[in-house]
Amino acid sequence: MKRRVIFIMLLGLAVTAVGSSAEPVAVKKQPVLVMVHGAWAGGWHMRKVAPLLEARGYTVYTPTLSGLGERYHTATPAIGLDVHIEDIVNFILFADLHDVMLLGHSYGGMVITGVADRIPERIARLIYLDAFLPEHGESLMHLRRTNSRPIEQMTRDGFIFPTWVKPDKPFPRDVPQPLKTFTDPIALKNPAAAKIPGTYILTVEKGKAPEDDDFYPAAERAKARGWPVITMEADHVPYWRQPAETAELLLGLR
Repeated sequence: MKRRVIFIMLLGLAVTAVGSSAEPVAVKKQPVLVMVHGAWAGGWHMRKVAPLLEARGYTVYTPTLSGLGERYHTATPAIGLDVHIEDIVNFILFADLHDVMLLGHSYGGMVITGVADRIPERIARLIYLDAFLPEHGESLMHLRRTNSRPIEQMTRDGFIFPTWVKPDKPFPRDVPQPLKTFTDPIALKNPAAAKIPGTYILTVEKGKAPEDDDFYPAAERAKARGWPVITMEADHVPYWRQPAETAELLLGLR
């Protein structure tokens, strides 16, 4: 019995010695990507591309903004741009996310710009996917091209109803957007946000010139900031119609 106890003690000492002398194993951090959808949409818009990125090592979050998607039951005309910015700020803070790659699509560009201004220390990179890129004091209404259909023609009771938003469509579906999210000017006050690297992805439909695209001015603004601008042959929602291509492009930004 004594010999068995001594053997076990010696074995334990040997394991301890090996463990203390071994080099610590480096754990590679998984990239964290938060994808912010555009107007009338919801987190469900990203359901095709998110699994492709997760299969390649990304941790992907696709939150839904207040009053949209599965949160449409909370919709009121009082929801403005600041509410949507706070949605994502609080999502990042309460999930305790750091070194976030923050992507905004279309209207989502307004949102991620505000998020970066408020919590720049949490953001590693900004990705604008065919998105608005505002400066201080600008609203989405100011940034829309003059040849776009007037928003007033689509507005009713404080909400924007484009032609494709219809209540008889099956779920999941796009829903009316609070008008205030388009008319609120963005307030940008934090100079630290300007130090966050950014990438702009301009989607251009086949046969069209980039200069004719609605988001070309935003891409030019990104280029003036020294950011890389990637042109992708696709329509405005590549994550839905070309999820594999969109995933590959985003993987190249790691």
